[in-house]
Amino acid sequence: MKSQKGYVLVTKVASRQTLLGQWWNSAMSHIGRWRKLHNQRIELGSLSDDALKDIGLSRADVYRETERPFWDDPMKH
Repeated sequence: MKSQKGYVLVTKVASRQTLLGQWWNSAMSHIGRWRKLHNQRIELGSLSDDALKDIGLSRADVYRETERPFWDDPMKH
């Protein structure tokens, strides 16, 4: 097979800096998600009873959701 070219797969060895960077990015992503959840829960709690009725939620549903801790992510992001 004269015309066949050989290819070598090269894997990059994960350095300590790369792993630290990945950890940092993951941590910042989680913190951002938690902040977004917190803000959404505050906004949900401020809706009027009429607005809640429009979206099919009761005040008890809202109370249950707003009492959840910020890290309790229903989407498990």
